[in-house]
Order: sequence, then C-alpha cells, then structure tokens
Amino acid sequence: MYIGRDLSELTMVPLAQWELNELLHYHDSFSQLAPYLSAEGASLHVKVIRELESRGPVGGDSGGWDHASKPIYD
Repeated sequence: MYIGRDLSELTMVPLAQWELNELLHYHDSFSQLAPYLSAEGASLHVKVIRELESRGPVGGDSGGWDHASKPIYD
C-alpha cells in the first residue's frame, strides 16, 4: 500500500521535487488507468515518465532469488 503525498498535493509541487517512490507509484497507477485518463491526466503521465527517464535507470539489474527485478515502491 502506498503511503505518501496524494496527487492533489503533488500537483502543486514541481516534478523535480517528487520522491522516486511517488513517481513510481503514480506511473504505475496512470499506466493501469490509461484508457480512462482525460487529456490532462495523460499529459501528467507523460511528464511523470519523462521525469523518471531523466533520473536514469531505476532498477539496475534483472533480479535474483533474493530481490525483485524492479524496484518496490510500496
């Protein structure tokens, strides 16, 4: 379960100041809701993706028996 700032609070903060777990959480949420997003929601999703890309690789490896292949942001 995500514990952090909600989207209404984060929209008042520049994306560069969002924490990585916030970016990852909302990217995942937007991805699942993509067919239902308005133009404004889709635009915010693109901005979140660009911010994640600008920060560089998140995972770094393909995983193993003792850790996941993608970061756990929950």
